[in-house]
Amino acid sequence: MKPRLISLFFIATILVAGCKSGNKDVPQPKPEAQPAKVEAPALAFNPDSLAEEPVFNIVTSKGTIKIKLYKDTPLHRDNFVKLASKRFYDNILFHRVIKNFMIQVGDPLTKDPNADPAKYGTGGPGYTIPAEILPQYKHKKGALAAARKGDKANPNRESSGSQFYFVESETGCSHLDGQYTIFGETIEGFDVIDAIAAEPVTAPKNAPVNPIRIISVMPAE
Repeated sequence: MKPRLISLFFIATILVAGCKSGNKDVPQPKPEAQPAKVEAPALAFNPDSLAEEPVFNIVTSKGTIKIKLYKDTPLHRDNFVKLASKRFYDNILFHRVIKNFMIQVGDPLTKDPNADPAKYGTGGPGYTIPAEILPQYKHKKGALAAARKGDKANPNRESSGSQFYFVESETGCSHLDGQYTIFGETIEGFDVIDAIAAEPVTAPKNAPVNPIRIISVMPAE
């Protein structure tokens, strides 16, 4: 073999060998890390373990209101139980309070420190509940009823998915009968309802000057 050809062959051999050895140093892509599975928060209680007309303690920053839910309004009963089991109502504010009338709560916007207070009363879980308006249930003192939009925007009188109110008036609110779904009643804690209603409020939204919130909603033992 001629010297020039030998030299070229030798150089090519070195280059090939160099490329082969260099491949060992090329970093290989690592398998992409899989995102960690996010565990759903544990339920506060088992919704399936409750009575047909479950009794709950609504613990507020003003005291405890004990309520009973009606079996005759199963859609509203089951929805309340579901939300309570998921701690939906924990730390929610009473956003509308009118003495000698009612106290209203259940808007998740009130838990958001960045939310505009002017929008309190417009929030919810993203759905409504078909009306379960029954003639045997009246707006008596302590009645538990679902809030809703007015008839013009809501001719079927569907309820808010989360907002509700307690009647505070001693004589009831008979003018609301047949218009809103009443799905429970107060058993104990009428004095707590009165104490909340007696709080000073801001105009024009009737929100308590001193925030009053639900601490927890749990089945009564």
